[in-house]
Amino acid sequence: MDCFIRFTNQSQGRDRIFRATQYACALSKYLLRNNSENNDIVKRLQSLESNMSSGRKLLRLGNTVHSIEAAMRTMQISDPIVRLCLAVANLNRAFYFICDNALWARNVGLIHINKDRWSLNASRLYFLSLVMSLTRDVYVITQLMVQRVRDKHFQQKINQHLNESPDVATVVVPQLDAFLYLLFESLKSHPAVALDTLKNICDLFIPLDRLGIYQSNAGVVGFCGLMSSLLGIITLFQSRLKIKP
Repeated sequence: MDCFIRFTNQSQGRDRIFRATQYACALSKYLLRNNSENNDIVKRLQSLESNMSSGRKLLRLGNTVHSIEAAMRTMQISDPIVRLCLAVANLNRAFYFICDNALWARNVGLIHINKDRWSLNASRLYFLSLVMSLTRDVYVITQLMVQRVRDKHFQQKINQHLNESPDVATVVVPQLDAFLYLLFESLKSHPAVALDTLKNICDLFIPLDRLGIYQSNAGVVGFCGLMSSLLGIITLFQSRLKIKP
């Protein structure tokens, strides 16, 4: 109970709960859309989804400053690739929150802006932020794999794995089998990197659909958004599963 209270006391924790509810509603709407008997439920889900989205926009009003501060903190990272990726990701996220805050102000009648244009710009910035975050993830995974390859003990494990699976090695290209085994073992030993990569991949489907780069459907977007939110909740509950830096 104490852990849950600490979680909900964080603005990020509340946002994750709202986000999970929002995308759960989107997924449920998609699954119930073809049954006319569920029209009332679909309308209620639509209303709840809209309320969750509005609530999240309100919770994110101060996130621009947090993202700029995070971008400044990345200057202390020694690795230049990680530093560049995180700095650009956080700056894009800061501009995304500016667009998001402007859309919230427009929804409550404080300002008059072109909603479609600002929504499109927000999706572009969100997309760029995710691309840079995924680039960092791929770079970190590559570094972990290189470290493993240089380990003589691990090289022996790879050879043993290939010898134990001669049938697989003849059907599948041996180099590919060794690569997949190396990738699996690297992610297995660093679950924080694996979770962050999976979360960013799930998130990526949202702006891809909105920008028309890869159009899926509301069900896929809802499922990916829900999975990403649940993974985010897990990393908040278990700090050791949160990628650092």
